[in-house]
Amino acid sequence: MERSGSPSRAKATVFWTLIAAIVAIDVVTKYIAKTTLVPYRMPREVIGEWVRFTLVFNQGAAFGLHLGPWSRQIFLVLTVVALIILARLYKDTRSDDRVRVIALGLVCGGAIGNLLDRVRSAVGVVDFLDIGVGNWRWPTFNVADIAVTTGAILLAWALWGEEREEVEVESRKQKAESSELPTGQEAGGRGQ
Repeated sequence: MERSGSPSRAKATVFWTLIAAIVAIDVVTKYIAKTTLVPYRMPREVIGEWVRFTLVFNQGAAFGLHLGPWSRQIFLVLTVVALIILARLYKDTRSDDRVRVIALGLVCGGAIGNLLDRVRSAVGVVDFLDIGVGNWRWPTFNVADIAVTTGAILLAWALWGEEREEVEVESRKQKAESSELPTGQEAGGRGQ
């Protein structure tokens, strides 16, 4: 039986708290955008033309990726599949791997935030953050997109670090094995 302060309990607390926070912030900011940024597609400057609030409805995926008339259904299914894969990654994550837990919480929270929009509305996912200069603009995005992108970068970093660590451990293991051979013998060969 796990104690309340166990590492796996801490892992779950960080993961689920992050998901809940991201979803809550995403839902609230999208609600505010939908109720205050009307009419849609009308930019409102926040920091000059660099940062604007512009309400748009994205029927595709992040940054306007669109797959035709079935985009909503395709991305809905892909999101559910991704969440299943992420759940498996979470389950396999060591309790002390805080970066990976945070990364997974961010990606899951953002994915759930945008999934809620896809389920609730055929109009599309609410996007409202508009960054750029003049006509050079990044595709409009939302809090969920920030969480998914940040989490994906952190997850890639964590997985890359795990891979490097495994290679180093294997290298040390091979060196230790070769140093244990009697003098005059090489790994895989016979002495003379």
